[in-house]
Amino acid sequence: MADAGPVIVGVDDADDQDTLVRFAAQQAALRDVPLHIAHAVSLPSPFGNAAKKDAEARVAVRRGETVVDRFEAVARSAFPHLTVAGELPFGDPAGTLVQRSAETSLVVLGHRGAGGFSRLSLGSVSLQVATHAHCPVLVMRPGRPVDARGGPVVVGVDLVHYSATATKFAFEEAARRSAGLQVVHALHRPALLPLPRTGMALEPEVRRTEESARQFLRERIAELGAQYPDVSAELHVDWTHPPTCLTELSERADLMVVGSSGRTGLRRLLLGSVSGEVLHTARCPVAVVPAADE
Repeated sequence: MADAGPVIVGVDDADDQDTLVRFAAQQAALRDVPLHIAHAVSLPSPFGNAAKKDAEARVAVRRGETVVDRFEAVARSAFPHLTVAGELPFGDPAGTLVQRSAETSLVVLGHRGAGGFSRLSLGSVSLQVATHAHCPVLVMRPGRPVDARGGPVVVGVDLVHYSATATKFAFEEAARRSAGLQVVHALHRPALLPLPRTGMALEPEVRRTEESARQFLRERIAELGAQYPDVSAELHVDWTHPPTCLTELSERADLMVVGSSGRTGLRRLLLGSVSGEVLHTARCPVAVVPAADE
């Protein structure tokens, strides 16, 4: 069944965006939904001559139309049967994408951007959208081929702020890709306790903590496994630094899935240290999935 809304990809006027657009088109094709290509048009300065402002706006729109038309052709060439449309929102790139995300299945962004989506390090547009979007945000790593497939989907889970939405999203993506799924939880080492090593006997409290985590996650995997019987899911629980663990697994993964840390209010302003670090360091595309409001 098709998702409720289109996939939307934020683009700028740069040659390296062709791969991003083809990647976004692939995501739309996997979901059987349209692809919308969005390029933000800067608003003219509110000061100065009105006629001059109107002229500047017309020039900006024509330039934006050229950008969108170009990438629509790229998407149609890669996926001829895909429905493709362009969008020219006025204003701040991150703000417009967050607003559009309320009616969108997925927002796709590059790790970096230019022009309409400013070429700044992750932490600007991509990080803002990943933090505030109402739908999942998929950030593609630079230099990764569109057809780089075959690896598993990896989802990082946290027991304190467990995201059922992110875990279900990971199952859905594994089913779409006919890929295996790795559910990963990195346990925090108790204060003053040496890190457990292979073959080392665990203290009773540590053993209980690990087994409790495994039992909780086995139950969640079993529940979702009943909904996605074709997905082969493996559980990995380890004593290690969570971002380091996920970054290492991303080397062979087709997709990394993490949840945002908050739902509403002030917590919704923070992405979470693990998710934020994974966005910076992962070697594969990263999907950030907002938790459902409760």
